[in-house]
Amino acid sequence: MSESPELSSDEAVLALAVQGDQESFGLLYERYVGRIYNYVYYRTGNHHDAEDLTARVFFRAIRSIRTFQDRGLPISAWLYRIAHNLVANWHRDKSRRPEILLDDGLSFHHPTEHPETTLLQVEERERLMRIIRKLPPERQQLLILKFVDHLPNAEIGQIMGRTEGAIKSLYHRTLLSLRDDLVELVPGDMLASTPEIGEST
Repeated sequence: MSESPELSSDEAVLALAVQGDQESFGLLYERYVGRIYNYVYYRTGNHHDAEDLTARVFFRAIRSIRTFQDRGLPISAWLYRIAHNLVANWHRDKSRRPEILLDDGLSFHHPTEHPETTLLQVEERERLMRIIRKLPPERQQLLILKFVDHLPNAEIGQIMGRTEGAIKSLYHRTLLSLRDDLVELVPGDMLASTPEIGEST
């Protein structure tokens, strides 16, 4: 689907989607389905449930888009909150925290990459997921949004319903608690991207 200049912003697309324009909702779907899928996958641990829950996120969104109320938050925050609630329900129903298996398709790579590079990336993602699984759900959500979706603290705060300062503080505490686990996995510039890192708590 090609985008016209007037539909370049989420706000313009959302305004039409709220009026019932299905093509506009389709644009929102194309823009965010990958991010929502990655978020759900890292929270559930397998592709089958991630695909099912991602579909449910957008089904719920399109079902309620006509009653969407603009409270000054980006559309991404709304979609992530839907995803968060569905994942929370999924965990309650399953009453378990699934282990992430190497052969579960962790192959998000470009086809031109060398096999050695792909293998290292798969191993890094597997290790990151094991680290994330140690944490409470709130901190899992924070690390996924930060390291997987590469979102800024301000947008993470909008998604999680917290101030940017509160996100920075939570991020700082989480990294400090996992410093030894993350130091070989996360690029140094990401660990240093929060001003508090390196300061005393």
